[in-house]
Amino acid sequence: MATLQILNEVRDFDTWKAAFDSYERLRADNGVRRYRILRSVAEPDRVVVHLDFDSDEDAAEFLPRLARIWATPLSQAQLVSHAPPELLTLVTDRVPEG
Repeated sequence: MATLQILNEVRDFDTWKAAFDSYERLRADNGVRRYRILRSVAEPDRVVVHLDFDSDEDAAEFLPRLARIWATPLSQAQLVSHAPPELLTLVTDRVPEG
């Protein structure tokens, strides 16, 4: 499994989340198997998105689509900033016993 980690600072989380949700079909059609959205407790407009793919290649193929999303007026209106996405490879996924 491969994960694209995206770090965003957004203007308003609820408005950003509605925009994110509008791309649900695009994610499903382009190899995203699962995603997680995390927010900073101290700074709720700092958002981390993890997009999971079957392979590093699938994740890399999604990057141009992500760039096109960020270039849309809808995204431009909601993003204060974002770091370049980072491709992560899963090493261990374990639930502790007990």
